[in-house]
Amino acid sequence: MSLERGKEFSGGEGSSSGYSSPSPTDHHDQQQQPATPSRYESQKRRDWNTFGQYLKNQRPPVPLSQCNYSHVLEFLRYLDQFGKTKVHLQGCMFYGQPEPPAPCTCPLRQAWGSLDALIGRLRAAYEENGGAPESNPFASGAIRVYLREVRECQAKARGIPYKKKKKKSTATTPSSSSSRGGGGGPGNSDRDSSTSSIMHFS
Repeated sequence: MSLERGKEFSGGEGSSSGYSSPSPTDHHDQQQQPATPSRYESQKRRDWNTFGQYLKNQRPPVPLSQCNYSHVLEFLRYLDQFGKTKVHLQGCMFYGQPEPPAPCTCPLRQAWGSLDALIGRLRAAYEENGGAPESNPFASGAIRVYLREVRECQAKARGIPYKKKKKKSTATTPSSSSSRGGGGGPGNSDRDSSTSSIMHFS
């Protein structure tokens, strides 16, 4: 997953005044420059384009208007071949061990956290691109069931029990809220930190 970095502003060292006021032309150029999209928005756009390309590659191609939850499930299973998370099979001697002492031939899969974050971005992108919320295939109950099964399966196979994060108390004092500053977008850090690389079509 690529991260777009903004350019750092150099403070003009070595000048006698330490500050030079921008000319009207410079101010006009700055206004014309488009805002750099956030990491979340960039990743959401790439994921949406990847899913669209996946539908086009089907035989026959699937129009987005005819996409349903079954196509989404097939897409998630398709992505497993590009996964980087070792998921031990029940017959493996390392099944249920969080730190196996030796390698094995068990398959690599997409981590549950990656798929969960991916579905969240695609669900938002679907509606942002004109899709109706009531027909959003990424919000289907079948998708939630599949993600829950993947989470439980991977937790048992890897010996890493899934623990729900405790919700932080909403009651905060003015001093504590101001000391934290203005953090990032809601839920982006938790989702992005758990995601692994997803294959993108060229």
